[in-house]
Amino acid sequence: MATTLDGHVRICNQEIVIFDLEVKAFIQDIRDCSGPLSTLTELNAKVKEKFHHLRLKIQELEQMAKEQDKESEKQALLQEVENHKKQMLRKTTKESLAQTSSSITESLMGISRMMSQQVRQSEEAMQILANSSRTILDANEEFKSMSGTIQLGRKLITKYNRRELTDKLLIFLALALFLATVLYILKKRLFPFL
Repeated sequence: MATTLDGHVRICNQEIVIFDLEVKAFIQDIRDCSGPLSTLTELNAKVKEKFHHLRLKIQELEQMAKEQDKESEKQALLQEVENHKKQMLRKTTKESLAQTSSSITESLMGISRMMSQQVRQSEEAMQILANSSRTILDANEEFKSMSGTIQLGRKLITKYNRRELTDKLLIFLALALFLATVLYILKKRLFPFL
């Protein structure tokens, strides 16, 4: 029975070492991962799964240690279990750090997306402002050319008003000359002695 228990203890220790190495490998993968958040989440889930298996094996080893007949073997196994628990505690801290870094990475990616959206909105606003400025400049040029046309129209209207006044004056003078001529002719014909 003791040899069977020793065999189980050895197998359990080997499995603990294997799970420990797998956890370390996944933690290293998390450190090296610069990929998307989904990859980090997947690696984190694998670390949790391996931790769970590691805890179960440590509990199994602890149970085997309690079943040992010899007190010295029992104490040695319990000391080994205690060492494994301390290592697991340090790894749990690393796991929580990995989760924290994962959440920080997620937050930073969210901030990056928001900043990218703000930049796009700013670019659109700049484009709208540039188009508005161009439209205002075009309208300003059009108003300047209209102003020139209006000035020319004003000068022409003033000139035509003067011409109209001159024409009226000339017509009045021509009419006066005509009437004076008619009166002169009538005077000479009707009153030749005067």
